[in-house]
Amino acid sequence: MAAVYAPAPMPSRPARMVVDTWTSMLRILLNYRHSPGLLAASLGVPVIMVVVFGYVFGSAMRIPGGGDYREFLMPGLFAMVATNGIMPTMVGAARDVGRGVTDRLRSMPVSRTGLLLGQTLADLLVSVLVLALLALVGLAAGWRARGGATDAAGAFALLLLFRFVMTWVGTCLGLAVGKEEAAGQLSVAVFPVAMVTNAYVPTGGMPGWLRVVADWNPISSVVQACRELFGNPSAAGDAWPMRHAVLAGLLWSALLLALCVPLAVRKFATHGR
Repeated sequence: MAAVYAPAPMPSRPARMVVDTWTSMLRILLNYRHSPGLLAASLGVPVIMVVVFGYVFGSAMRIPGGGDYREFLMPGLFAMVATNGIMPTMVGAARDVGRGVTDRLRSMPVSRTGLLLGQTLADLLVSVLVLALLALVGLAAGWRARGGATDAAGAFALLLLFRFVMTWVGTCLGLAVGKEEAAGQLSVAVFPVAMVTNAYVPTGGMPGWLRVVADWNPISSVVQACRELFGNPSAAGDAWPMRHAVLAGLLWSALLLALCVPLAVRKFATHGR
């Protein structure tokens, strides 16, 4: 009499999401392992930013109320590292769509949310290394976290949260664009958005209308929050996000996540239909 084997039970949806998240994260991390130049560029850019902005441009900068410009600058550079999460994830998502990887993954019985979450978590792990290196370079350049260990930990936690948010924004845009070349061109638009902030210069010298845009830019909220938590010099204006920077940074992060996560998952699940 032939033996009858019962089919293996299907994993629950939460368990499948955890497995798919882990698998997707390893896929991205292996890409960094096999592309050492990509990792080297990610780690090298912060060093160049400190040298260029801190030493080349810094000699001409003056902070209202006094203070060392490099200490004013470092929270802005930290926030720029977080903001730059948009570009690689946007290009990577568009590349997967253009090469048919997204279609192959979607044809499998996998968690759509888990696949995208794994990609964003992999980027988050790499950003931890980048932020740590940037902090070491900043310390060598004279920057100090003067607000205490607890506040400094809160600042880095906010930076990692914002980086996580930016990767979801990039994923959403990359899936919407669907072409690697177009995503590469669109990434140029991130530059002016990042420049119209308080990251590099105080907004007080900007024209009135531009200052409003800069003060309400989510990046400016994160920068100002980090300056407050690190105890570094700042030149905050009277706008609500500048007077309540930590709360504003958290609210912006929650709003962008609530908008981009469902849009990205939906676009991933319905691409080409």
